[in-house]
Amino acid sequence: MKDRKRLSNETYFFLYLLENYAAYKKKDTASVLRFFDDSRLTGYINKLYPMYHTERIENAFEDIDRKIEEINKNNSLNDTDKKH
Repeated sequence: MKDRKRLSNETYFFLYLLENYAAYKKKDTASVLRFFDDSRLTGYINKLYPMYHTERIENAFEDIDRKIEEINKNNSLNDTDKKH
C-alpha cells in the first residue's frame, strides 16, 4: 500500500478553524472556504497560524470578522470612488 502524505500541522489547524468558523457563522464549510479564497483571507489566516493556534479559537474568529469588516469597508470605498 502506498503511504499517504501527512498533512502539516498548519493545514490541520486551518481545517479545524474553517469548520468551526463555519459552524460559528451557521454557514456550510464550502461556502466559507470559497469566501475566504475569494477575499484572499486563506493566506492571511495561514500566515497567522503561529498566533491563532496558541490562543482560544474565538480570538481567531474575532480577528477574521474584523478583517472581513475592513475588506467590506474598503470595497465600499472603492465602489464610491467608481461612482464619482
